[in-house]
Amino acid sequence: MSTPAPKSTAGNMATFNILHGYPEALVRGMRSSFMGDADYHHLTQCETLDDVKLNLSETDYADALADMNTLIPTGLQKAAVEKLVTEFQYLRTQAIEPLSTFLDFITYEYMIENVMLLLKGTLSGRDINELIAQCHPLGMFKESTMRSIPTFESTPRGYQDLYQTVLVDTPVGPYFSLFLQETALRGEVSNVLEEVEIEIIKSSLIKYWIEDFAKYVDALGGETAAIMSDILKVRADTNAINITLNSFGTPLNEPAMRASDRKRLSPAVGHLYPAGTSMLADVGDEDELGRVLELFPQYSSIWNVHAAGGSDGKSIDDAFYERDVQMLELAFEGQMHFAAFYAYVKLKEQEIRNLVWISECILQQQKEEIHKFVPVFSFNAPWRAGSKKHGR
Repeated sequence: MSTPAPKSTAGNMATFNILHGYPEALVRGMRSSFMGDADYHHLTQCETLDDVKLNLSETDYADALADMNTLIPTGLQKAAVEKLVTEFQYLRTQAIEPLSTFLDFITYEYMIENVMLLLKGTLSGRDINELIAQCHPLGMFKESTMRSIPTFESTPRGYQDLYQTVLVDTPVGPYFSLFLQETALRGEVSNVLEEVEIEIIKSSLIKYWIEDFAKYVDALGGETAAIMSDILKVRADTNAINITLNSFGTPLNEPAMRASDRKRLSPAVGHLYPAGTSMLADVGDEDELGRVLELFPQYSSIWNVHAAGGSDGKSIDDAFYERDVQMLELAFEGQMHFAAFYAYVKLKEQEIRNLVWISECILQQQKEEIHKFVPVFSFNAPWRAGSKKHGR
Protein backbone atom coordinates (compact mmCIF):
# COMPACT_ATOMS: atom_id res chain seq x y z
CA MET A 1 0.00 0.00 0.00
CA SER A 2 2.52 2.63 1.16
CA THR A 3 5.45 0.75 2.68
CA PRO A 4 7.83 -0.79 0.11
CA ALA A 5 8.07 -4.56 0.00
CA PRO A 6 10.93 -5.97 2.11
CA LYS A 7 14.23 -6.20 0.25
CA SER A 8 14.95 -9.52 1.93
CA THR A 9 13.01 -12.28 3.65
CA ALA A 10 13.04 -13.05 7.35
CA GLY A 11 15.38 -15.92 6.61
CA ASN A 12 14.98 -19.67 6.72
CA MET A 13 16.28 -22.44 8.95
CA ALA A 14 19.75 -21.97 7.49
CA THR A 15 19.98 -18.18 7.72
CA PHE A 16 17.52 -16.86 10.34
CA ASN A 17 19.88 -17.19 13.31
CA ILE A 18 22.69 -15.52 11.38
CA LEU A 19 20.49 -12.48 10.69
CA HIS A 20 18.13 -12.26 13.64
CA GLY A 21 19.24 -14.84 16.19
CA TYR A 22 20.40 -12.37 18.84
CA PRO A 23 17.26 -10.18 19.05
CA GLU A 24 15.09 -13.30 18.94
CA ALA A 25 17.08 -14.76 21.83
CA LEU A 26 16.58 -11.50 23.72
CA VAL A 27 12.81 -11.40 23.28
CA ARG A 28 12.47 -15.05 24.22
CA GLY A 29 14.54 -14.39 27.32
CA MET A 30 12.28 -11.46 28.14
CA ARG A 31 9.36 -13.86 28.22
CA SER A 32 10.61 -15.03 31.62
CA SER A 33 9.92 -11.53 33.00
CA PHE A 34 6.13 -12.01 32.87
CA MET A 35 4.45 -12.30 36.24
CA GLY A 36 3.31 -15.77 37.23
CA ASP A 37 0.18 -17.08 38.91
CA ALA A 38 1.83 -16.86 42.33
CA ASP A 39 2.70 -13.18 41.76
CA TYR A 40 -0.90 -12.36 40.85
CA HIS A 41 -2.17 -14.32 43.85
CA HIS A 42 0.03 -12.31 46.20
CA LEU A 43 -1.07 -9.02 44.62
CA THR A 44 -4.77 -9.83 44.98
CA GLN A 45 -4.22 -10.48 48.69
CA CYS A 46 -2.76 -7.01 49.27
CA GLU A 47 -4.70 -4.56 51.44
CA THR A 48 -2.82 -1.36 50.54
CA LEU A 49 -0.79 -0.01 47.63
CA ASP A 50 2.30 -0.17 49.83
CA ASP A 51 1.73 -3.92 49.98
CA VAL A 52 1.49 -3.96 46.17
CA LYS A 53 4.81 -2.15 45.85
CA LEU A 54 6.42 -4.56 48.30
CA ASN A 55 5.20 -7.56 46.32
CA LEU A 56 6.28 -6.02 43.00
CA SER A 57 9.78 -5.61 44.42
CA GLU A 58 10.09 -9.38 44.00
CA THR A 59 9.23 -9.18 40.28
CA ASP A 60 10.86 -7.76 37.16
CA TYR A 61 9.33 -4.37 38.01
CA ALA A 62 11.55 -3.88 41.08
CA ASP A 63 14.02 -1.48 39.45
CA ALA A 64 11.30 0.47 37.64
CA LEU A 65 9.54 1.21 40.96
CA ALA A 66 12.62 1.60 43.14
CA ASP A 67 12.59 5.42 43.13
CA MET A 68 8.83 5.72 43.63
CA ASN A 69 8.10 6.82 47.20
CA THR A 70 4.33 6.38 47.02
CA LEU A 71 2.68 3.97 44.61
CA ILE A 72 -0.39 5.17 42.75
CA PRO A 73 -2.06 3.45 39.76
CA THR A 74 -1.08 6.18 37.26
CA GLY A 75 2.50 6.18 38.50
CA LEU A 76 2.65 2.40 38.28
CA GLN A 77 1.32 2.50 34.72
CA LYS A 78 3.82 5.16 33.66
CA ALA A 79 6.78 3.29 35.15
CA ALA A 80 5.70 -0.03 33.62
CA VAL A 81 5.19 1.55 30.16
CA GLU A 82 8.58 3.26 30.33
CA LYS A 83 10.17 -0.09 31.19
CA LEU A 84 8.48 -1.70 28.18
CA VAL A 85 9.60 1.15 25.90
CA THR A 86 13.21 0.80 27.08
CA GLU A 87 13.14 -2.92 26.34
CA PHE A 88 11.56 -2.39 22.93
CA GLN A 89 14.05 0.30 21.96
CA TYR A 90 16.92 -1.99 22.89
CA LEU A 91 15.48 -4.72 20.67
CA ARG A 92 15.14 -2.16 17.87
CA THR A 93 18.81 -1.16 18.12
CA GLN A 94 19.84 -4.80 17.68
CA ALA A 95 17.64 -5.39 14.62
CA ILE A 96 18.56 -5.31 10.95
CA GLU A 97 16.29 -5.41 7.92
CA PRO A 98 13.62 -6.67 7.55
CA LEU A 99 13.13 -7.07 11.33
CA SER A 100 13.84 -3.38 11.92
CA THR A 101 10.97 -2.35 9.63
CA PHE A 102 8.71 -4.95 11.28
CA LEU A 103 9.44 -3.38 14.68
CA ASP A 104 8.82 0.09 13.25
CA PHE A 105 5.38 -1.09 12.12
CA ILE A 106 4.52 -1.84 15.74
CA THR A 107 5.22 1.80 16.67
CA TYR A 108 3.04 3.24 13.88
CA GLU A 109 -0.13 2.32 15.77
CA TYR A 110 0.97 4.42 18.75
CA MET A 111 1.91 7.31 16.47
CA ILE A 112 -1.62 7.30 15.06
CA GLU A 113 -3.13 7.22 18.54
CA ASN A 114 -0.93 10.12 19.66
CA VAL A 115 -1.89 12.27 16.67
CA MET A 116 -5.58 11.66 17.30
CA LEU A 117 -5.21 12.25 21.04
CA LEU A 118 -3.71 15.67 20.34
CA LEU A 119 -6.41 16.56 17.79
CA LYS A 120 -9.26 15.40 19.99
CA GLY A 121 -7.82 17.02 23.09
CA THR A 122 -7.64 20.43 21.49
CA LEU A 123 -11.35 20.27 20.59
CA SER A 124 -12.13 20.29 24.31
CA GLY A 125 -9.58 23.01 25.04
CA ARG A 126 -7.15 20.87 27.02
CA ASP A 127 -3.62 22.08 27.69
CA ILE A 128 -1.03 20.92 25.15
CA ASN A 129 1.49 19.94 27.86
CA GLU A 130 -1.12 17.76 29.54
CA LEU A 131 -1.91 16.08 26.21
CA ILE A 132 1.74 15.42 25.34
CA ALA A 133 2.25 13.88 28.78
CA GLN A 134 -0.55 11.40 27.99
CA CYS A 135 0.92 10.37 24.63
CA HIS A 136 2.42 6.89 24.37
CA PRO A 137 6.24 6.96 24.40
CA LEU A 138 6.45 4.46 21.53
CA GLY A 139 4.60 6.85 19.23
CA MET A 140 6.40 10.12 19.97
CA PHE A 141 7.61 12.51 17.28
CA LYS A 142 9.98 15.43 17.77
CA GLU A 143 8.63 17.87 20.34
CA SER A 144 8.22 20.57 17.69
CA THR A 145 6.07 18.17 15.65
CA MET A 146 3.98 17.20 18.67
CA ARG A 147 3.30 20.86 19.50
CA SER A 148 2.44 21.72 15.91
CA ILE A 149 -0.27 19.06 15.49
CA PRO A 150 -2.95 20.71 17.72
CA THR A 151 -2.55 24.12 16.04
CA PHE A 152 -4.53 23.13 12.94
CA GLU A 153 -8.28 23.55 12.62
CA SER A 154 -10.53 20.50 12.76
CA THR A 155 -11.78 21.06 9.22
CA PRO A 156 -11.06 19.36 5.87
CA ARG A 157 -8.77 22.25 4.96
CA GLY A 158 -7.11 22.09 8.37
CA TYR A 159 -6.39 18.37 7.97
CA GLN A 160 -4.91 19.05 4.51
CA ASP A 161 -2.60 21.70 5.99
CA LEU A 162 -1.69 19.37 8.87
CA TYR A 163 -0.57 16.70 6.42
CA GLN A 164 1.33 19.02 4.06
CA THR A 165 3.04 20.97 6.84
CA VAL A 166 3.69 18.44 9.61
CA LEU A 167 2.75 14.80 8.96
CA VAL A 168 4.12 14.45 5.42
CA ASP A 169 7.60 13.59 6.75
CA THR A 170 6.41 11.21 9.48
CA PRO A 171 5.99 7.43 9.16
CA VAL A 172 2.19 7.79 9.41
CA GLY A 173 2.08 10.51 6.74
CA PRO A 174 1.21 8.04 3.94
CA TYR A 175 -1.84 6.84 5.88
CA PHE A 176 -3.04 10.41 6.41
CA SER A 177 -2.49 11.06 2.71
CA LEU A 178 -4.67 8.06 1.82
CA PHE A 179 -7.43 9.37 4.07
CA LEU A 180 -7.31 12.78 2.39
CA GLN A 181 -7.31 11.22 -1.08
CA GLU A 182 -10.29 9.03 -0.27
CA THR A 183 -12.17 11.98 1.19
CA ALA A 184 -11.43 14.13 -1.87
CA LEU A 185 -12.46 11.43 -4.32
CA ARG A 186 -15.80 11.05 -2.59
CA GLY A 187 -16.32 14.81 -2.60
CA GLU A 188 -17.20 14.47 1.05
CA VAL A 189 -18.56 17.33 3.06
CA SER A 190 -18.40 16.76 6.79
CA ASN A 191 -21.90 16.46 8.21
CA VAL A 192 -21.08 14.87 11.54
CA LEU A 193 -19.99 16.25 14.87
CA GLU A 194 -16.29 17.09 15.18
CA GLU A 195 -15.81 14.46 17.89
CA VAL A 196 -17.28 11.81 15.58
CA GLU A 197 -15.15 13.08 12.69
CA ILE A 198 -12.00 12.58 14.80
CA GLU A 199 -13.01 8.97 15.47
CA ILE A 200 -13.64 8.42 11.75
CA ILE A 201 -10.15 9.70 10.95
CA LYS A 202 -8.59 7.50 13.63
CA SER A 203 -10.44 4.40 12.45
CA SER A 204 -9.40 5.15 8.86
CA LEU A 205 -5.73 5.51 9.77
CA ILE A 206 -5.76 2.30 11.85
CA LYS A 207 -7.42 0.52 8.92
CA TYR A 208 -4.67 1.65 6.52
CA TRP A 209 -2.01 0.62 9.05
CA ILE A 210 -3.48 -2.87 9.50
CA GLU A 211 -3.73 -3.38 5.73
CA ASP A 212 -0.19 -2.11 5.18
CA PHE A 213 1.21 -4.26 8.01
CA ALA A 214 -0.62 -7.33 6.66
CA LYS A 215 0.79 -6.74 3.19
CA TYR A 216 4.30 -6.41 4.62
CA VAL A 217 4.20 -9.64 6.64
CA ASP A 218 2.71 -11.52 3.68
CA ALA A 219 5.69 -10.37 1.60
CA LEU A 220 8.06 -11.65 4.30
CA GLY A 221 6.60 -15.13 3.93
CA GLY A 222 7.45 -18.16 6.06
CA GLU A 223 6.36 -18.57 9.65
CA THR A 224 6.20 -14.81 10.16
CA ALA A 225 3.51 -14.51 7.49
CA ALA A 226 1.59 -17.54 8.73
CA ILE A 227 1.40 -16.39 12.35
CA MET A 228 1.21 -12.63 11.95
CA SER A 229 -1.39 -12.81 9.19
CA ASP A 230 -3.78 -14.60 11.53
CA ILE A 231 -3.07 -12.16 14.37
CA LEU A 232 -3.69 -9.16 12.11
CA LYS A 233 -6.84 -10.72 10.65
CA VAL A 234 -8.27 -11.07 14.13
CA ARG A 235 -7.20 -7.51 14.93
CA ALA A 236 -8.98 -6.30 11.78
CA ASP A 237 -12.14 -8.22 12.70
CA THR A 238 -12.09 -6.80 16.23
CA ASN A 239 -11.92 -3.30 14.76
CA ALA A 240 -14.82 -3.98 12.38
CA ILE A 241 -17.00 -5.36 15.19
CA ASN A 242 -16.18 -2.52 17.59
CA ILE A 243 -16.74 0.15 14.93
CA THR A 244 -20.19 -1.30 14.22
CA LEU A 245 -21.07 -1.70 17.90
CA ASN A 246 -19.88 1.78 18.85
CA SER A 247 -21.73 3.40 15.95
CA PHE A 248 -25.16 2.63 17.41
CA GLY A 249 -26.73 5.85 18.57
CA THR A 250 -24.38 8.01 16.47
CA PRO A 251 -24.70 9.57 12.98
CA LEU A 252 -22.62 6.66 11.61
CA ASN A 253 -25.60 4.35 12.17
CA GLU A 254 -27.92 6.39 9.98
CA PRO A 255 -28.94 4.32 6.94
CA ALA A 256 -27.27 6.70 4.49
CA MET A 257 -23.95 6.52 6.33
CA ARG A 258 -23.78 2.77 7.04
CA ALA A 259 -22.80 1.72 3.53
CA SER A 260 -20.71 4.79 2.82
CA ASP A 261 -18.86 6.07 5.87
CA ARG A 262 -19.06 3.15 8.30
CA LYS A 263 -18.33 0.37 5.82
CA ARG A 264 -15.14 1.98 4.55
CA LEU A 265 -13.72 2.02 8.09
CA SER A 266 -13.49 -1.80 8.15
CA PRO A 267 -10.07 -3.14 7.04
CA ALA A 268 -9.94 -5.08 3.76
CA VAL A 269 -8.41 -8.05 5.57
CA GLY A 270 -9.67 -10.44 8.20
CA HIS A 271 -11.77 -13.55 8.69
CA LEU A 272 -14.90 -11.42 8.31
CA TYR A 273 -13.72 -9.88 5.05
CA PRO A 274 -15.34 -9.61 2.57
CA ALA A 275 -18.67 -11.35 3.28
CA GLY A 276 -18.88 -10.47 6.96
CA THR A 277 -17.89 -6.83 6.58
CA SER A 278 -20.50 -6.43 3.83
CA MET A 279 -23.16 -7.80 6.14
CA LEU A 280 -22.00 -5.51 8.94
CA ALA A 281 -22.72 -2.54 6.67
CA ASP A 282 -26.44 -3.34 6.86
CA VAL A 283 -26.55 -3.82 10.63
CA GLY A 284 -28.68 -1.26 12.45
CA ASP A 285 -28.85 -2.53 16.03
CA GLU A 286 -27.31 -5.06 18.41
CA ASP A 287 -29.77 -7.83 17.53
CA GLU A 288 -28.84 -7.62 13.86
CA LEU A 289 -25.14 -7.53 14.75
CA GLY A 290 -25.58 -10.67 16.85
CA ARG A 291 -27.27 -12.51 13.97
CA VAL A 292 -24.34 -11.69 11.68
CA LEU A 293 -21.71 -12.82 14.20
CA GLU A 294 -23.58 -16.09 14.80
CA LEU A 295 -22.47 -17.06 11.29
CA PHE A 296 -18.81 -16.89 12.39
CA PRO A 297 -18.09 -19.45 15.15
CA GLN A 298 -14.89 -17.73 16.31
CA TYR A 299 -16.90 -14.59 17.18
CA SER A 300 -20.30 -15.96 18.16
CA SER A 301 -19.02 -17.02 21.60
CA ILE A 302 -17.50 -13.58 22.18
CA TRP A 303 -20.75 -11.90 21.19
CA ASN A 304 -22.67 -14.17 23.56
CA VAL A 305 -20.63 -12.66 26.41
CA HIS A 306 -21.89 -9.21 25.43
CA ALA A 307 -25.45 -10.44 24.84
CA ALA A 308 -25.50 -11.90 28.35
CA GLY A 309 -24.98 -8.39 29.70
CA GLY A 310 -21.89 -9.34 31.66
CA SER A 311 -23.85 -11.69 33.87
CA ASP A 312 -20.66 -13.64 34.60
CA GLY A 313 -18.74 -10.45 35.33
CA LYS A 314 -17.11 -10.38 31.91
CA SER A 315 -17.48 -7.70 29.23
CA ILE A 316 -17.00 -8.06 25.49
CA ASP A 317 -13.65 -6.30 25.90
CA ASP A 318 -12.60 -8.96 28.40
CA ALA A 319 -13.58 -11.67 25.90
CA PHE A 320 -11.50 -9.98 23.17
CA TYR A 321 -8.55 -9.66 25.55
CA GLU A 322 -8.73 -13.36 26.46
CA ARG A 323 -8.82 -14.36 22.80
CA ASP A 324 -5.88 -12.04 22.03
CA VAL A 325 -3.78 -13.36 24.91
CA GLN A 326 -4.33 -16.93 23.77
CA MET A 327 -3.22 -16.12 20.21
CA LEU A 328 -0.24 -14.05 21.31
CA GLU A 329 0.97 -16.73 23.70
CA LEU A 330 0.95 -19.22 20.84
CA ALA A 331 3.26 -16.90 18.89
CA PHE A 332 6.03 -17.87 21.30
CA GLU A 333 5.61 -21.58 20.55
CA GLY A 334 7.15 -21.44 17.08
CA GLN A 335 10.70 -20.47 16.18
CA MET A 336 12.50 -18.39 13.54
CA HIS A 337 9.79 -15.78 12.99
CA PHE A 338 9.06 -12.18 13.96
CA ALA A 339 5.63 -12.65 15.55
CA ALA A 340 7.16 -13.11 19.01
CA PHE A 341 8.29 -9.46 18.99
CA TYR A 342 4.74 -8.21 18.33
CA ALA A 343 3.36 -10.68 20.87
CA TYR A 344 5.80 -9.54 23.54
CA VAL A 345 4.71 -5.89 23.26
CA LYS A 346 0.99 -6.71 23.30
CA LEU A 347 1.25 -9.21 26.15
CA LYS A 348 3.23 -6.71 28.22
CA GLU A 349 0.47 -4.19 27.60
CA GLN A 350 -2.02 -6.71 28.95
CA GLU A 351 0.14 -7.27 32.02
CA ILE A 352 0.26 -3.51 32.61
CA ARG A 353 -3.54 -3.35 32.33
CA ASN A 354 -3.72 -6.11 34.93
CA LEU A 355 -1.44 -4.25 37.34
CA VAL A 356 -3.40 -1.02 36.98
CA TRP A 357 -6.71 -2.85 37.47
CA ILE A 358 -5.52 -4.61 40.62
CA SER A 359 -4.08 -1.43 42.10
CA GLU A 360 -7.25 0.54 41.30
CA CYS A 361 -9.42 -2.10 42.97
CA ILE A 362 -7.26 -1.95 46.09
CA LEU A 363 -7.23 1.85 46.12
CA GLN A 364 -11.03 2.04 45.75
CA GLN A 365 -11.61 -0.88 48.13
CA GLN A 366 -13.38 -2.92 45.45
CA LYS A 367 -11.73 -6.23 46.30
CA GLU A 368 -14.72 -8.20 44.99
CA GLU A 369 -13.79 -6.98 41.48
CA ILE A 370 -10.06 -7.60 41.76
CA HIS A 371 -9.96 -10.94 39.91
CA LYS A 372 -11.43 -9.52 36.68
CA PHE A 373 -8.19 -9.46 34.72
CA VAL A 374 -6.55 -11.68 32.09
CA PRO A 375 -3.22 -13.11 33.29
CA VAL A 376 -0.47 -13.83 30.76
CA PHE A 377 1.11 -17.29 30.41
CA SER A 378 -1.08 -18.48 33.25
CA PHE A 379 -1.09 -22.18 34.01
CA ASN A 380 -4.74 -21.74 35.00
CA ALA A 381 -5.84 -20.30 31.64
CA PRO A 382 -8.81 -22.26 30.25
CA TRP A 383 -6.95 -22.97 26.99
CA ARG A 384 -3.99 -24.65 28.70
CA ALA A 385 -3.96 -28.43 29.08
CA GLY A 386 -2.87 -28.20 32.72
CA SER A 387 -5.62 -25.81 33.69
CA LYS A 388 -8.06 -26.86 36.38
CA LYS A 389 -10.78 -25.21 34.27
CA HIS A 390 -9.90 -27.15 31.15
CA GLY A 391 -12.08 -30.12 31.90
CA ARG A 392 -15.20 -28.15 32.66
